[in-house]
Amino acid sequence: MDMRKLVGRNFARLRRVKGLTQEQVEERSGFSQQYLSSLERGRRNPTVITLFELAQAIGVSHVDLVQPDDEA
Repeated sequence: MDMRKLVGRNFARLRRVKGLTQEQVEERSGFSQQYLSSLERGRRNPTVITLFELAQAIGVSHVDLVQPDDEA
């Protein structure tokens, strides 16, 4: 299981469920839209602190970002 891809898929799915654009998350979190895009494509290796901050920005638990999904 590639954790970078899993986190990216979960983040993108949860962001969309919350009705947020990458630009809105950028405003809430301080992470650039380019970073968020790379994260969603599984090209970033976020720290635990980053996961926590991003989860807060979209209103979910940080645990939700690392939960296995059907594609795992």
